[in-house]
Amino acid sequence: MKLFFRITMLWGMIVFCFGCGMQENGERQDKDSAWQCVDTAMGTVVQQTVYGSGEAAEDFFGQTRVALTELEQEQLSWRLETSEVYRMNQWAGKEEGCGIPEDMARLLQACLELGRRSGGNFDISLGQLTRLWNIDKWAAGENEVIFGIPSEEEIQEALRLCGSAKIRLTGDGPDASSEEFRVYLPEGMQLDLGAVGKGLALSAVSSLLGEETRITGAVVSLGGSILTWGEKPDGSPWKVGVMDPFDTASNVGILTLEGEWCISTSGDYERYVEADGVRYHHILDPATGYPADSGVKGVTILAEDGLLSDGLSTACFLLGPEEGIALAAEYGAEVLFVMEDGEIVMSEGMEKYFREN
Repeated sequence: MKLFFRITMLWGMIVFCFGCGMQENGERQDKDSAWQCVDTAMGTVVQQTVYGSGEAAEDFFGQTRVALTELEQEQLSWRLETSEVYRMNQWAGKEEGCGIPEDMARLLQACLELGRRSGGNFDISLGQLTRLWNIDKWAAGENEVIFGIPSEEEIQEALRLCGSAKIRLTGDGPDASSEEFRVYLPEGMQLDLGAVGKGLALSAVSSLLGEETRITGAVVSLGGSILTWGEKPDGSPWKVGVMDPFDTASNVGILTLEGEWCISTSGDYERYVEADGVRYHHILDPATGYPADSGVKGVTILAEDGLLSDGLSTACFLLGPEEGIALAAEYGAEVLFVMEDGEIVMSEGMEKYFREN
């Protein structure tokens, strides 16, 4: 572990030096310069462009790397024994429940509320089902064995251990200690917060920018989720492309934004495996246990909060345009759908920001 950590930190510094550059005379660029850094965290590529002094940018990139590492290792990972999710899963089925910190309790409350409002289409209890399909592993080519579709019996058994309505939370109050907040999971249930992980990462980065970082503007991308913050030195708006699900090297249009926004996208093109001419993607339907078949190819959410943008993109992918637009409106978010026939459907408010190619 120590060797891995040292190699990771060295790689991060190499990326920073090559990505951010210096002037030929060795002096840092002025405070309005754009500084870029490409790194990896939480299993995805992190691309950052910030405006400010070279010293401020270097400090910020280092803070971001630490914050995202802590988010995964201390809260979200279901694999690492150091994380809250891992610990909660280990306590599944125990009568006394699992004591959790207040911030984790608030996170679970928000996720469960989104699950209720979406009619169960957003569900953080699908750990057993996602492990069964294991689309991420197949999509990454980590196994030479031919992909096998889980049997109906296996799917139904996994579904029996899912269902966020079965999760119980207790404890409340701004002064409550970690022992006063407890979560109770049925035996065999496994939480998986991957559907909001990137959104939470955006919020973590936003919190850093809100402090004394001396950064005046930034755009940060974590896979399919993007944060815009502040402004460019010339005052021009941020331009964010909406990926074309039929040609991921192209965009279907551009979002023109000012200030702070979280943009999250979910699509059947992100992580998938094909078998016998059928595409099996990673967005699973809690009602059937199979990859969602809603007639949607891709969904993009525009919101002020990272958790909401990420969670809503999954929920709306499953719900489709009519119900998805209504759900997004409940949270004050905007949504754009790209359908299987290529049609683009969006909320009325999204029309203010989106321009089709």
